[in-house]
Amino acid sequence: MELSLTVLLIIGFLSFVTEYVDATLGMGYGTSLAAILLLMGYSPLDFVPPLLISQFVAGMFAGISHHFVRNVDFTFGSPDLKIAGILGACSIVGVVIAAFVAAWLPEFILKMYIGVLVFALGIVILVLIGRTFVFTWGRIVGLGLVSAFNKGLSGGGYGPMATGGQILSGVETKSAVGITSLAEGIASIAGVAAWMYVGAGLGEMVLTVPLTVGAILSVPFSALTVKRLHARNLRAVVGLAIMILGLVIILQTVFTA
Repeated sequence: MELSLTVLLIIGFLSFVTEYVDATLGMGYGTSLAAILLLMGYSPLDFVPPLLISQFVAGMFAGISHHFVRNVDFTFGSPDLKIAGILGACSIVGVVIAAFVAAWLPEFILKMYIGVLVFALGIVILVLIGRTFVFTWGRIVGLGLVSAFNKGLSGGGYGPMATGGQILSGVETKSAVGITSLAEGIASIAGVAAWMYVGAGLGEMVLTVPLTVGAILSVPFSALTVKRLHARNLRAVVGLAIMILGLVIILQTVFTA
């Protein structure tokens, strides 16, 4: 696809909007933009590495912003920082495995797997919206592996699993959003390294600029939005958003097969 200034500006605007949603709800940036860029005519080899690079930068900035407005506590030794660190470490393993799997698994199977998993998670969150859950580190480790595996396959699918899974593991909703932003940044840069290692390259690197700039500009607005939302309302919105994202992925996979 020809990369005109108009196209780059459109991509930058879409990056701004989707990252605002992502940093507010803990999901949506990679999943939404991957779908949009596919519809615009780009292949995963073109956009996944630039998308991951932009998510690394935006994720780090979003994590700092959420900490600054006290949506999450990333002070040294805090539980939130430990969760982010474990998710990030597990994410490195997950994206490396995914990079190798993506090389031979049919694209239809990959997308349908992510869509069904995300859709089911959204339903579970909505059904159990009034429940409280006991936190366990084992769930966090498994969550990091599965979330990063999704991300390494398609450039998206991390946020819905990581945010939703944390909520179902007993993590407070606002903290889960901030933790996901930071952990996703770690997963993203690991994903870039994995793609390079398997010889896939860095794709259309010119896409990195509008994707990164648009994402960074939206982060302060999303951090303030999360600060002002009631935790229960945020949890309901997160569950609904996860379910819708999963349904969109399933429908797109079926109708573009």
